Amino acid sequence: MSPVSTDPAAADFPTSRVRTRAEAEAYVASVCFKHGPPRLMGIELEWTVHHEEDPTRPLDTATLISALGAHAPRSLVPDSPHRPLPNGSVLTVEPGGQVEVSSRPTTSMRSLFNVVAADAAHVARRLGRAGLVLGEQGTDPWRYPRRILRVPRYAAMETAFDRIGLDGRLMMCSTAGVQVCLDAGEPDRVAARWGALHALGPVMMATFANSPQLFGERTGWVSTRTRALLRTDPPRTRPATITADPAGSWAKRVLDTSVVCLRRDGDDWTAPSGISFAEWIRGALPGPPTRDDLDYHLTTVFPPVRPRGYLEVRYLDAQPGDGWMLPAAALIALFREETAVDEVLALTSPAVGRWVHAARHGLRDRTLAHVAEEVFGLACRLLDGPDVPPGMSGRLADFVARRIAAAGDR
Repeated sequence: MSPVSTDPAAADFPTSRVRTRAEAEAYVASVCFKHGPPRLMGIELEWTVHHEEDPTRPLDTATLISALGAHAPRSLVPDSPHRPLPNGSVLTVEPGGQVEVSSRPTTSMRSLFNVVAADAAHVARRLGRAGLVLGEQGTDPWRYPRRILRVPRYAAMETAFDRIGLDGRLMMCSTAGVQVCLDAGEPDRVAARWGALHALGPVMMATFANSPQLFGERTGWVSTRTRALLRTDPPRTRPATITADPAGSWAKRVLDTSVVCLRRDGDDWTAPSGISFAEWIRGALPGPPTRDDLDYHLTTVFPPVRPRGYLEVRYLDAQPGDGWMLPAAALIALFREETAVDEVLALTSPAVGRWVHAARHGLRDRTLAHVAEEVFGLACRLLDGPDVPPGMSGRLADFVARRIAAAGDR
């Protein structure tokens, strides 16, 4: 699915100076929430990367570059052709060397899963020939965060997040997740779909939590990845406040979020601390911001659910093997029909807002465990028909049952 800055609707707005906050909010609302029937879906998979003979060893950048070959992104190899993967997915690299496979949008779950699985396997084979393996958790369990991408964006973000603590570096360099992209829906259904994705978040997170370790020790959190995200820069990373006007609320939030990168000639993109985009419009930074600056600012705000013309679900830890299919299938099934969305809203009401409970305790939180039984039961009933990969309903049911039983035994 396309980044915000290439959205066709951008042509309706001036490309020069953003003159007022009202103009900026109208632009953000229009490009971040696109309306239409829910048809398209996409998946993005991230993994940490390790040396097979010693997964605690710092990642050797030259080995990674050699392994990726022509698929390497230009952020890592400036003159790379950055060729798509064999089935059309795009490979990117995160600041700490995590690899990410991003699918093209499609209307078919079965086709989507086949494409992503094949391209992920291609990446794993290339890495394997270089003695590298994909991690199986949502955080790097052993290594200290170390940035290998030497680009101005991440240097500026690192500087800004270091003012708060270590979690920003962890988020950028030591975490990996499963992201599912879904259409926002028709105008009269956007608020319900937005609310349901957030209400479902703690339940999904608790069920698929997979990052209990950091620096070789257990942290006491089942999703240390979520802990790092929530602590990185809370105004930028916290879950949204649910309102009847998601687009308007999101636009206000974006304008009130501090500018973390100032693009300029040279390698120094650091920004003064604590100046929001709205304050930039009012003259707090040199030179007036443009619409391109606002597009770029949008890419630096990353809560658990992010609107990008579609809804990008970011609250899932990376899963071992093809385990990513289970949460992805559940989300796609639950948001294909609006009657199911309404049922999700009803079933998840006891779990609304339990983000920290989910990240710390997982399904040991009995409220989350009860809601998980209900909502995944619904998902399993919906995972039926020719477009569903074979056996998916049974796999999901077995997984959830095992996770709930294991949590109850602790």
